[in-house]
Amino acid sequence: MPLNLSVPELTELKPRISVIGVGGAGGNAVNNMVDSGLEGVDFIVANTDAQALGLSKAERRIQLGAHTTQGLGAGSLPEIGRAAAEETLDEILGQIGNAHMLFITAGMGGGTGTGAAPVIAKAAKERDILTVGVVTKPFHFEGARRMKIALAGIEALQEHVDTLLIIPNQNLFSIANERTTFAEAFALADQVLHSGVRGITDLMVMPGLINLDFNDVRTVMREMGKAMMGTGEASGDRRAIDAAEAAISNPLLDEVSMKGAKGVLINITGSMDMKLFEVDEAANRIRAEVDPDANIIVGSTFNQELEGRVRVSVVATGIEAMPRDAHGYQVRTTVPASKPWREPAQAAEAAAGAASGLSLPLPAARPAAPAAPAPAKIAMPPAQPAHRQPAAQQTVQERVQSTTPAPRPIGHPLAREANPVGDVHERIRRMLTEGTPETAAPLV
Repeated sequence: MPLNLSVPELTELKPRISVIGVGGAGGNAVNNMVDSGLEGVDFIVANTDAQALGLSKAERRIQLGAHTTQGLGAGSLPEIGRAAAEETLDEILGQIGNAHMLFITAGMGGGTGTGAAPVIAKAAKERDILTVGVVTKPFHFEGARRMKIALAGIEALQEHVDTLLIIPNQNLFSIANERTTFAEAFALADQVLHSGVRGITDLMVMPGLINLDFNDVRTVMREMGKAMMGTGEASGDRRAIDAAEAAISNPLLDEVSMKGAKGVLINITGSMDMKLFEVDEAANRIRAEVDPDANIIVGSTFNQELEGRVRVSVVATGIEAMPRDAHGYQVRTTVPASKPWREPAQAAEAAAGAASGLSLPLPAARPAAPAAPAPAKIAMPPAQPAHRQPAAQQTVQERVQSTTPAPRPIGHPLAREANPVGDVHERIRRMLTEGTPETAAPLV
């Protein structure tokens, strides 16, 4: 019997990357990515809510826990979401089993995303799929209980993913203004996932002088814990530096520092007019932010659609997050806990910079006013005579005169020069009784 030997098609040998949106927030993120026209990625959605699943734009859909939930959702209970995913695990594996890399996106704090995402991540890792989690944390106005549930879900998910990105919804306020709609704000958060996936796929698909393969990506992202992704795009004379600055200062990500990053993946993309010195400038700007011993992998690709512009994408892994307080909110250790004062013009400038993807330096916090000296003890005025008018009938002048301490001789330890309270009373008394103008200097 003849043997038929054939070489696999080249398309079969390409890295297979899948994105699965879990729950309502994850499904919305996938819808936005489908609308953006991102190619080379398989999109999957999984939900306990049959109605939301029917509205998805992804071709591959998984109804989680048809028996457990009857398609009615998880009721904001993570244990229901977990049970639903376990019930449907075989179907999940059938959809993700052939992937080399899997992005799991979900909103933490609810039922389906919080409960099902860790189950899916565990199944993927057991099949040696490079697994990246991209999740959101609740707004502060959603309450401490939902935040507590979210943090528990994040902790469970982190045990089973290679790399984890966290986007606090509260950070949307840093780039929004009074005219930003709710949908526009969440679209900006979804852009973090889109940019990260595009930055990785471009490195392996787009032509360039410094191409990277999938194992380069695996080296940087395998078992690396917390991570950050950022993308910046700029034009002009400083386009490379400006794009790099925007990439490393994403205002939406959880408060993290690149200083301790163990691995950094840099993708610098431009048209054929991109200069060698520009690639050097962008790479060195990012390299200056990380530890000298970090594993830095740089790739450069060409995209003629970027005529006159440069795009820089960064994936930094193995980084440390800022400490949290008892409620799970970030606690800054390098800047004052209170929001630094900004003059109105500075605040407007900062808001515009954040919306454009560029970070602007914060002005120094307003120095605290020096502590006021303890007031000197003042002798109480003598008791008023019995025939004193009721307070309601006294004139302002009479009330001031009745409460003003008698002046003391110069040199007396309690003289007005050392008694700011008495000095104020004396000046008010002079204005009312003598008509002396007192507008040349403030009262205190």
